[in-house]
Amino acid sequence: MNHRVGRIERTTKETSVLVEMDLDGTGQVDVSTGVGFYDHMLDQLGRHGLFDLTVKTDGDLHIDTHHTIEDTALALGAAFRQALGDKVGIHRFGNCTVPLDESLAQVTVDLSGRPYLVHTEPENIAPMIGTYDTTMTRHILESFVAQAQIALHVHVPYGRNAHHIVECQFKALARALRYACERDPRAAGIIPSTKGAL
Repeated sequence: MNHRVGRIERTTKETSVLVEMDLDGTGQVDVSTGVGFYDHMLDQLGRHGLFDLTVKTDGDLHIDTHHTIEDTALALGAAFRQALGDKVGIHRFGNCTVPLDESLAQVTVDLSGRPYLVHTEPENIAPMIGTYDTTMTRHILESFVAQAQIALHVHVPYGRNAHHIVECQFKALARALRYACERDPRAAGIIPSTKGAL
């Protein structure tokens, strides 16, 4: 069966981004953004989603990490949408709950063609993890959702450690996306929508 692959190159005055994503991979990941913790999160996304994922971002890190993180997330969402193609035969919906020590993330996704994000996480998270600004997690998800055109609900009801709070979100997101975009053998050739299009 053909692999579903997306490839996006995005260049601005602030960043140069290349993302390649194979939804039918084995979790082979090659990621370099210059933001160590973000690389770690994208690695989780590829490995737990079983996506083959290449991300090469060269950004204006002398200013801060914002543009690098945002533009990578936008390209990632666009590559995911491109790889999904016509969405024929997929499950469409996916959800996963992932604990990481004291933290818990609950993620539900609908590959609906309509971007919408609901995101909650504990208040007063430590502001930084290395050079990663923890307020960027929601912005990553917003940017990904806008380009992927999916409905995404991410809820972290509790957690203390910032690293754990963010990481369990990416692991649960990876698994939910994996389940949603997997081909359903009972729905071969069918678009999973009463409208006939997604």
